[in-house]
Amino acid sequence: MKNFLNPKFLVAGAMALAIGACTDLKLTEQDSVVLKSTGGFAKVDPTKFLASAYTDLGIFPDQANVYALTEHASDEMIPPTRGVDWGDNGVWRTLDAHTWDPTHSWNNNAWNQLHGRAFRCNQILASDPSAAQAAEAKFLRALYMTYAMDFWGQVPFREVTQGVDDNPKVMTRSEAFDFIVADLKAALPGLPKGGPKAENPKATQAAANLLLARLFLNKAVYKAAAPAASYTFNAADMNEVVKYCDAVTADGYSLEKNYFDAFTAAAKTETILTSPEGSPSNRWYMTLHYDQDPSGWNGFTTIADFYGKFATGDQRKGFDAKKDGSANAGIGLGFLAGQQYKNDGTVLVDSRSKKPLSFTPDVPLAGAATDKGIRVIKYHPATAGKYIIFRYGDAVTMKMEAQWRGGTGGAAGALVTANALRAARGTTATSLPALTALTADVVADERAREMYWEGVRRMDQIRFGTFHTRPEVVNKDVARCLYPIPADAVSSNPNLKQNPGY
Repeated sequence: MKNFLNPKFLVAGAMALAIGACTDLKLTEQDSVVLKSTGGFAKVDPTKFLASAYTDLGIFPDQANVYALTEHASDEMIPPTRGVDWGDNGVWRTLDAHTWDPTHSWNNNAWNQLHGRAFRCNQILASDPSAAQAAEAKFLRALYMTYAMDFWGQVPFREVTQGVDDNPKVMTRSEAFDFIVADLKAALPGLPKGGPKAENPKATQAAANLLLARLFLNKAVYKAAAPAASYTFNAADMNEVVKYCDAVTADGYSLEKNYFDAFTAAAKTETILTSPEGSPSNRWYMTLHYDQDPSGWNGFTTIADFYGKFATGDQRKGFDAKKDGSANAGIGLGFLAGQQYKNDGTVLVDSRSKKPLSFTPDVPLAGAATDKGIRVIKYHPATAGKYIIFRYGDAVTMKMEAQWRGGTGGAAGALVTANALRAARGTTATSLPALTALTADVVADERAREMYWEGVRRMDQIRFGTFHTRPEVVNKDVARCLYPIPADAVSSNPNLKQNPGY
């Protein structure tokens, strides 16, 4: 971290650097933003750097790094090793078992990605941006710092005026929370009002309000002295969650009539923030079998217990493949369980086992056969739109939980919110029965049904105290609710202290 972005030679974006000893080589600038300075901080072009900062959102569609830390340590995704496939020196399995250490690749990569992107925003803010550019840069900085605070509980912060040999100061989790909230509140008035549309690649007031709601919903976790098995939630904080969620609704957002329409190019009512860079194709390649169309990497699945949370008649559980001969028509939506088919509806045969390909709920972490594990498709290869970072269903379920925890509307209001969601998510053939009471398990399960595989489950499980307790977890130490500071970062910055348990 200490040598992380030398102010004498800063490069934003992808670039190739050639250094010649005997020949006179020139660097051809293409899609990079290159900055050279003879000393001190040289202001950047805020327009170019802000465009690059939005491109940086492309870290979120990747199946590794940030997404891997949010999903594979939770109870809704498992990365089974199939023969030598997905072995990768245990980098996936250790996340599932909670046995990672400070040298874990995805942990290290995510650390560098998030802090590097936050620093880019610092550069923009120090370069006389317009009021609108400053608001967008503050939102993006808040987004990246939120993930860092959530993962590691400490946030290094390098000022643009610091030299390469200066050790960045380190915010505690509580200090980082206050800093991020202040950033978002300062940004809000300068962000544009933005309603729902299929692509929403820029910061809006709705995006800032949703992030504020997420922060206050988790405030008890972030303000705690250390990870704990349970937390006490303040009613005033839950009121803030309800307020910010209602502000999102006021900007014209509503639930899609068809749940899976939210993940298509035809989305109309739910999309709050999308990544302008990176395709959601990773989401189907990482789960589909080799013999399906498109041919996948035969990787990640859900587990039987999570699949069991969905009732018949819940459209979020999914729909059968069309099987009408069109492109990708052999792929269904939601949870792909049981017999799989070719595009024309004929039975698909596993080319390795020579048996009909039928996905089973049981799936071991190691030594899995190629057909083990129910696959998950939210972005369909035939209809997928842009990758979604924020969606309205998140706001609805956060409001429900905040009300249940004592926020505006109370338990009665939470029940109304939950049942309105369930009414919207039933199928035309079968409606979901209304809930009569809410408990912690009921609230957590309803949010899980709405938000599965969208990168919030780890955060939710920590809040509900279930993250470190599931049977499959090998290391059940509650300290695992924080990831370790990467070994290289600790050794290079004495202001960082390794998290307990590592």
